[in-house]
Formats: sequence, structure tokens, C-alpha cells
Amino acid sequence: MKKIVKFLVLSVFTLTCFVGHAQDGFEIRDIQIDGVQKISPGTVFNYLPLKVGDIADEQAIRDAIRELFKTGFFQDVQLEQEGNTLVVVVQERPSITNIDFVGNEEIKDEDLSNALDQLGLSKGRIFQQSVLDQVVEELKAQYFSQGRYSAEVEAIITPQPQNSVAITLQIDEGDVTKIKDIRFIGNDAFSERQLLKRFKQKEKRSWRFLSKKDRYSKQQFSADLENLTSFYQDRGYLDFEITSTDVSISPEKDEIFITVELNEGDLYTIASYDVQGDLVVPREELLELVEIEDGQVFSRKDVNNARSAIADRLADEGYAFATVNAVPEVNEEDNSVVFTFVVDRGGRVYVRQINITGNQATQDEVIRRELRQFEGSWYSSEKIKRSRVRLERLGFFDNISIDTKPVPGVPDQVDLDVNVNEKSTGNFLIGLGYSSSDGLILRGSVSQKNLFGTGREASFSANTSDSVTRYDLTFRNPYYTTSGISRGFRIRKREVDSSEVDTAEYILDSLGGGIFYGFPLSEFNTLNVGLDYERIDLEETSETPPEFQNFIDSFPENDVYKLTSSISHDTRDSLSWPTSGGIVSFSLEAGLPGSDLEFYKTNLRTAYYQPLFSENWVLKIGGSVGYGDGYGDTPALPFFENFFAGGPTTVRGYESRSLGPQDTGETPEPIGGAKRLLGTVELLFPFPGAAETRDKRLGLFFDAGQVYNQDDSFDTGELRYSAGVSFRWFSPVGPIVMSYGFPLNEEDEDEEENFQLTLGVNLD
Repeated sequence: MKKIVKFLVLSVFTLTCFVGHAQDGFEIRDIQIDGVQKISPGTVFNYLPLKVGDIADEQAIRDAIRELFKTGFFQDVQLEQEGNTLVVVVQERPSITNIDFVGNEEIKDEDLSNALDQLGLSKGRIFQQSVLDQVVEELKAQYFSQGRYSAEVEAIITPQPQNSVAITLQIDEGDVTKIKDIRFIGNDAFSERQLLKRFKQKEKRSWRFLSKKDRYSKQQFSADLENLTSFYQDRGYLDFEITSTDVSISPEKDEIFITVELNEGDLYTIASYDVQGDLVVPREELLELVEIEDGQVFSRKDVNNARSAIADRLADEGYAFATVNAVPEVNEEDNSVVFTFVVDRGGRVYVRQINITGNQATQDEVIRRELRQFEGSWYSSEKIKRSRVRLERLGFFDNISIDTKPVPGVPDQVDLDVNVNEKSTGNFLIGLGYSSSDGLILRGSVSQKNLFGTGREASFSANTSDSVTRYDLTFRNPYYTTSGISRGFRIRKREVDSSEVDTAEYILDSLGGGIFYGFPLSEFNTLNVGLDYERIDLEETSETPPEFQNFIDSFPENDVYKLTSSISHDTRDSLSWPTSGGIVSFSLEAGLPGSDLEFYKTNLRTAYYQPLFSENWVLKIGGSVGYGDGYGDTPALPFFENFFAGGPTTVRGYESRSLGPQDTGETPEPIGGAKRLLGTVELLFPFPGAAETRDKRLGLFFDAGQVYNQDDSFDTGELRYSAGVSFRWFSPVGPIVMSYGFPLNEEDEDEEENFQLTLGVNLD
């Protein structure tokens, strides 16, 4: 307002100078600029709308003053006439020489400087009081958003030489304003305690001194009110409404009081539902997608889920922009409601092109071959979801987004924008690991999962533990053929000295290698087949039990031609962090006829993941059955191929490899068995404070398992049980898995080990 008044006064004053001299205006023969210091006269000429030869009348003078003031460079502008010369007299605004911050701790100087620069206030710029006032208000708003409602910001302007100023922002951040009390008025169906659970903002309590949940936020309060509305409407209260809210602050501005007045309304049930409209999918099929029971309590969540399910099904047929509206018919006499899901399918669309961005190292082809939605085909939401899962399973990317964008002017076409954020896929690792079963592990490896951006894998690793030294060299091409058949090669050397661990003693030295293929049978089914040659040398020690000695005497040096194969059905949404889906796999490892050792070893494994309250709360149910035996001239399954149980990968709470049969030596030790039965149930849930990340989670588990001799039956009465808590963390140095288990039915010969730790091994 002051600026407008000043402009009008100056305009009147300037125009008065022309009264009697140039009442009808005068022709400008020359223009003179006076008063400029830092701004060049050329800049003034650029903004001045009057030129030599123009007529300077009252309106022209008024427009000229307005244009020069609009630049923001001047705090005073006067136009004078000297004969036929127009004299422009300006007074420049001061420039800013420096900006200092005093008293700020929560917001760093660098962050404040960046924010001020975006608002137009920084060193070297022209000073404008209006901009400074805006900055002060913005800073206050920033502190208010942090719950500091007593924060004060004072701007001190100090004149400097050469028409400049220095600005000091004196900041008093104040104390954090805490929520003292949250009250509800009108709630009868649910207690205040139940309603408070719907709020992420909490009342101030002494034990929450490390939490920020008791800080008031207007945005979070709005979200909490929406959560409250959803809570009621998901439990049958169709007409629920929040009639008023009151948020008041104490005079000291350190406490906030919240009152929420609500009207619960009546409890409604769903009498029935139907699907109508322009259907392209059989009505009966769409009705099956609606998971609502006639007579159940009304739930907005269930209704919205039904709408989404119908829309997704239509999107699978190419109707990407289909809308489904749930139209209620309310019967207030019996408090029931009938829903009609009205479908407007819209036009069928197809994908014109797929744009890939964000990949710097990875070739486009590596990404495109994982996509199940193709260019030129009808749009399918299910295929797009599957494409995203397949890209995640590559392990090359941190974040993946697939966005649908309509093609301008073409109603039946869309483009897909696939954006990826690459992560490091190469590793050079030298470090330590630990496993409860093998003790301290020294490991070194060089690996590249995405060799030269082609998606091919190559790795060399060396691992040595208390009992095993192992070297592995592997190369794999996941797309050896364009149809998705993979091929790989491997070379392995293994040295085992079991005298260093708590199992029966023997020494094994082996060297081998082979070739392996993977055949995709369908989107979720894969067949793997490999052929290896392995040289196996066995030795006994002074403590080798009789059960092993006879076998070693008969088969000290062995050439084995080995077949490895597996078939699996895998619908997991992630390999390292599954939250839904499952895997069922059957594997076979066999020494082929003509080998020195003729045997077979099979294992049936299953794991199923079901999200419960949200995708972060997951129930895992899994188990496996293993069986092995010898054939031909080999009387039994070679003892070094035996199954074991106990430890972090099988039955937690028991010492690794401790369950099952023991040798007949003077100091009996576990020897494993030719049969194994395992089962587990585990509830996985977010680590407190890390619900939004995918690198930490806790678990409550129940494990069962046992191994058996060749001649024993699968006796479930011999199973060992345990229960406990687990913790998984994908740390910068690799996966860390910890568990604390309690054996539930241990026998005298069983070895208990409550705490178990594994580094560098993913146990999901």
C-alpha cells in the first residue's frame, strides 16, 4: 500500500512539473539519465518506454514512471523537462553486501542461504523491503512446521558505504510446542483410547522425549482426521462426520490443545451389491472380484477395494481409463445399503511406445527383455505390474517407476515411461563374516552382476571358515537365447576338515566344474539342468567314527559325473525382500551311472508369503522334505552329502548341525542323515522407526525339524521345536541375520544355542 501511495505522490509531483510548460506534451529531442551508480544508463533506457521523437504528455509520463518502478531497481523516480530534453532522475535501491544468521540451530546456514536465494534475497542482489518481509514470514512458517510456534525472526538492516546494506536475521527458534491434550466429543461406539490410536500425533508424555509424534503439524492433523473418518466408515458408520475441530495454543506457546467434535451416525450393513454398465468382462466374473458378503457391516475400504479390483480387471483388457463408481441406495428404515458398481469402460487403448530413462550403465535391451507389456499391444495393468516385479528381481536398480501417459490428441494410445535408478552391481570384497554353523568366515570376492551393462554375471570368490575352504568361479548369461534360456559355467574347489566343528570328523578335498542351463517354462515356472564333473578325495582322522571309516576305505578316491536339476514355481515379488507370493521347488542331485559314487539326493522346498495388516506385515509359512540314497555299487547316500538340522537356516535355538543321528564313537557327534523334515512359521514386521525402508525387519518365528537315518521313517514324534525372535538387516557390508530362539522340547543329547548370527548370507 505504501508503495502505491508513494508512486501516486511522485506521479502527481512529477506531472505538476510539466503543468504550464508542456500541458499538451512536448516532443522529446534528447533524454538524460541522472542518479545512476551501479546500474548502467543503458539499463534505464531499456526499461524506459519513451524514446527520442516521442511526445511526452501526462499519460506517457505516468506510464514511464510506472515501468521504471516495476523494475524494482529504484526507490525514487522523477521525470523533468529541460527545454526539449527529458531528464530521468532516479535513486537506486541499495544492494546487499552480506546476509548473516544468528541463533539458528535446527536449520543450517547453508539451507537458509539456499532458501533465501530462491526467494530473491542473496548477496549482490538489489535490496527490496517487500522481499525481506516475505523471507521473514517464510522462515517463521518453516519453524512453525517443525512445531516451534514461539519462534521469532527479526531482520536488522545496517547501511553500508556505496549505497549498500548488510542484513542480519536474528532468529529465536523457541521451544518445540507439544500437544498437551487431544479430546473427542460425541464418541459412543469407540473409546477415546481407541480413537487416539488412529492419530499419528500423540499427547505429550515423559517417555516420548525421543519422539517427535507429540509435535503439532497442521498437515498431519488433517491426515489424522482422514484416518479417523476411514476408521469409522470401515466399521459401518456410513454417515460419520467430523462436525468441528478446535486447535488452541497456550499463552506461552509451548502447549497445544486439540478438540474434535464428531457425529458417529448409525451403524449400516450391506444388503446386496451388483455390477452394471458397459461391461466387457462377464458380469459373473466381475462379481467374483467383489469380496463383500451380503449382510456384512458396511466398510468403505471393502467398497473401494472392489472398485479397484473391477477397474484393474478392465485395465487388463486394455481399458486403461475405465471408471467404476459405487452408487449407494440407502434404506434408513433398517440401516442397510445396496451398492451398484456402475462401470464406464471408456475407450480401449494400446501402448504406442515405451520410454526408458535413468539407465546409465545398463543397456536398454536388458530392461526391455524383462518387460511383459509390449509396444503396439493392448494396455494391461497386470502385465505392467509383472514387468516391475521382474525388473526388481534383477537386483540392478534401487527404485523403479512405470508411469502411464496419454498421447496428446490420440484417445486410444498411451506411452509408458520406465524410469530406473541404478545401483552398484559390481563388488570387490575382502572381509569377515560369521555363521553359527561354520564360525568365523574370511571371504574375498570379485563379482559383477551386470557385466558391461549386458545383464551377464561373472564372479570369483574365496571363502574360508573353521571347517571349509572354498573357491568358486562362475559365469552366467541369463539370455543365452532370445527366448530366455540361460547358460553358465562354474569351477569349484572345496576342502573340508570337519574336526574344527562339532560334527563327526573327516577330511574331503574336491575339484570340479560344469555347465548349466535354465529353461523358462512359463512366466513363473523354470527348469534348471546342469552337468558337472567332480574329483572327490576322502581321508579319515584319528577321531573319524566307524560309520565314516568303512565308506572312506571303500571309496577313498572318486570321479563323479553329477547331474543337477530343479524345477520351480516362483511368484515372489522380490528375491531378497519378499512380501507376497511364494516358491515351490523340487531339486535333484545325482551321481550318474558309471561314476565311482552313484547316489541321488532330492529336496522339496516351499515358502509362502502373505501380507496381513499391510505390505510391511508379512506371514511366512515354509518347509522342506529331503531324501537321499545310494544305488548301484554305492550302498547308501555318501555321508558328506547328508542332511543336517539345527542352526539359523533350519531349526533356530539349537546348535548348528546338532540334531538327529550321532556316531557310535567314544564321544558321539552328529553325523546327519539321509532324510530331513523342516517347517517354519514366521511373522515378519517393520523395525520400529524404519517402516518406510526395505532394509530392516523383525520376526517372530516357530521352527520345527529333524533328520533321520536311512532306515528310519519320517517320525513326526521326533521333531524338535523352537520359537523366538529374529532380526534381518541389509547392511552396507551385506545381509545380517540374528535370532534368539528357545528350544521347546529338547532332549538330553540336543545342544542348545539361543543366540545365532549370520553375516553376508541372505536367509530369505
